[in-house]
Amino acid sequence: MNQLELRKVNKHYGLKKHALHDFSFTFTNGIYGLLGPNGAGKSTLMNIITDNLLPDKDGGRILWNGKETRILKDKFRCRLGYMPQQQNLYETMTAHTFLNYIAALKCIKPGQAETEIKQITEKVELTESLNKKMGGFSGGMKQRVLITAALLGNPDLVILDEPTAGLDPKQRVIIRNMISELRKDKIIIISTHIVSDIENIAKEILFIKDGKLIDSGNIPQLIEKVNHTDKTLENLYMQYYGEVQK
Repeated sequence: MNQLELRKVNKHYGLKKHALHDFSFTFTNGIYGLLGPNGAGKSTLMNIITDNLLPDKDGGRILWNGKETRILKDKFRCRLGYMPQQQNLYETMTAHTFLNYIAALKCIKPGQAETEIKQITEKVELTESLNKKMGGFSGGMKQRVLITAALLGNPDLVILDEPTAGLDPKQRVIIRNMISELRKDKIIIISTHIVSDIENIAKEILFIKDGKLIDSGNIPQLIEKVNHTDKTLENLYMQYYGEVQK
């Protein structure tokens, strides 16, 4: 059983923007949904977990299986799969070349890399485009490349930032089902502002607002807090944020 523990993590941007406020939570194996509108702090949190962004000096601790990630360094990073929200891909590279490049960065042996690339791209229906340059890819195709890259190496911790953005309804179902199959032996954290992406697969939901964890729990626990006869997670989202889901 893996464990990721965040203890009072803080992050400021400049003097005025307090992006994360004393964020504390413990994740174990399973799928977690991070819900909140744009600017809530979801991407900041993910970037800090993945070590792409440093928290404030003396701004909290992040522990992987009881040891601080800043001390573990590469021993932690090699167990991590991360899909960023930004689609900054090498447009002149083919998807196959890019995925082999990512596999090399993860120190995956070439033979193993080829096997994993074949297996994952078949699941996300990307096989026929592997030898095409990514400059001609649609947003949905780029998302599927990034998801494949995140899952290479069979990581214990998977961080997905808006993984279904740009996907058509069929592809969204495929990605959700694939993620759901991985839940038993991994910690999977999915950041989204779309409730339907995670309401049927998440072990727990975390609601983030203005950099603060305002609520968390499993679906039955959370929907009991809805001040409405129609007790749904979407209505709880609207209750907390006053936003209409897209």
